[in-house]
Amino acid sequence: MNATHEPVSPVGTSIRFDVIAGLTAAAVVVPKAMAYATVAGLPVAVGLYTAFVPMVIYALLGSSRVLSVSSTTTLAILAGTQLGLVVPDGDPARLVVAGATLAVLVGGMLLLAGILRLGFVADFISTPVLTGFKAGIGLVIVLDQVPKLLGIHIRKDGFFHDLLAIVQHLPETSLVTLAVAAATLLVLIGMEWRWPHSPAPLVAVGGGIAAVWLLGLPALGVSTVGLIPQGLPSLTLPDPGLLADLAPGALGIALMSFTESIAAGRAFAGKNDPAIDANRELLATGAANLGGALLGAMPAGGGTSQTAVVRAAGGRSQKAGLVTAAVAAATMLLLAPVLGLLPHATLAAVVIVYSVGLIQPREFAAIRRVRTMEFRWAFIACLGVLVLGTLKGILVAIIVSLIGLASQVAHPHVYVIGRKRGADVLRPLSPEHPDDETFPGLLIVRPEGRIFFVNASIIGLRIKALADEHAPRVLLLDMSRVPDLEYSALQMLIDGDRKLAEHGITLWLAGLNPAVLDVVRQSGFAEQLGRERLLFNDRVAIERYTALPPVGGLQTTTGENASPA
Repeated sequence: MNATHEPVSPVGTSIRFDVIAGLTAAAVVVPKAMAYATVAGLPVAVGLYTAFVPMVIYALLGSSRVLSVSSTTTLAILAGTQLGLVVPDGDPARLVVAGATLAVLVGGMLLLAGILRLGFVADFISTPVLTGFKAGIGLVIVLDQVPKLLGIHIRKDGFFHDLLAIVQHLPETSLVTLAVAAATLLVLIGMEWRWPHSPAPLVAVGGGIAAVWLLGLPALGVSTVGLIPQGLPSLTLPDPGLLADLAPGALGIALMSFTESIAAGRAFAGKNDPAIDANRELLATGAANLGGALLGAMPAGGGTSQTAVVRAAGGRSQKAGLVTAAVAAATMLLLAPVLGLLPHATLAAVVIVYSVGLIQPREFAAIRRVRTMEFRWAFIACLGVLVLGTLKGILVAIIVSLIGLASQVAHPHVYVIGRKRGADVLRPLSPEHPDDETFPGLLIVRPEGRIFFVNASIIGLRIKALADEHAPRVLLLDMSRVPDLEYSALQMLIDGDRKLAEHGITLWLAGLNPAVLDVVRQSGFAEQLGRERLLFNDRVAIERYTALPPVGGLQTTTGENASPA
């Protein structure tokens, strides 16, 4: 009987792709996780724990099919800054406990936000501000790793102080350490350029370990990671005494963890993947941080670069994440003694190569081309990180975002509306359409956006200025682009109707949305206006106005050219 080849089932194909993707991602994630632990000032083993426990928990609970959750560049530098404040002497044992306590706080905050359904905070920081914040973080991380590349030691005291200190200590550079760093950078950059998403970090780490083993580099002044505990992580309990000191920083880290996770999950979602559920992501990343903390992990979140590797390698589900976690566990069980030979210069090179991507000059240029003001926000956010530090930089980013939001909502568009000559098209008057026609004695004004206490007075002043300029018989307020009218804005409208009447101008309202119409009716303002002044839309209002008898010889037919407003 001839053998036949049965087609591979879709399930079998999916598992095969996930296994390949998980192994490929592990070659990138595991070395980077160790490097990020050093950025946070923690033992290298903590990075392995973070690539193991949070990865498993998120794989079971998350809504993204491919998001890879472990340590990230931003979270590492934020965690390191906060841990340095509570453990200034750098004691490794105390740092591990403090790191676990910080991760517990981050996880608890994310879980609470998920329970309260605060997923909308994913968009709390604007994209330009986030671009500036990440650029600042990238610059801080790169500068922080430069001493390790050079084999020198400096006292860290802020970005610009550190930059000056590095320049002053350049004569003390260890040429052997610099050679190791240069070789690592060459491997990483060359492989990433030639084979994007390749296991370049794994090759670089392996090469660094081999060089130490074969050439005896520690005797030549090259520092190495040292002893790494072999075996799975043990239970690590948080220190209640550190909770109050770590809470402010944990809030910023939780915000960045969630923001990065949502951004990466949305960026790499396939067209057939389910939508990313922001509230479920809060719960999943919160549980991942809590579970990881109890086994010695540092704060974790979804990483863009490692998720890109999973997607590029064909990953289709969170089975890829489970495979990556299994590789991290195998590394802890089998390879810990070998990893102790890893040079610090090699880890620093890995951190720099995968952190420099946070600095996006092209993105700054693109923002500047489109919105100069938002380019300034991005620059301020970047400068805030460099001058004030990473944790205070988050506050700067949030404040700048809020100022930007307030600026936008406080100054909404208010248009004068005309009609395209020869067509039934109503549109804002502009210099581009000088032939649009208006209606003598009728001024149509259209505000856009929610009107509430922040912008009500500004809108009122703009409408008053237009009324003074045009001196209409009737001012028609087109409310079709106003989704909501807050109480303060309603009072402004009622007061405006009275003041306009004192100047001989009648106020009409048209195109009220259901929510706005309810407010107007419940306040009694609708009765005050009557059916004659509360109209269905602009066209009905124009028909009614043109049917009015002229006043003082004023013609009410269309045809006059509009002056641009």
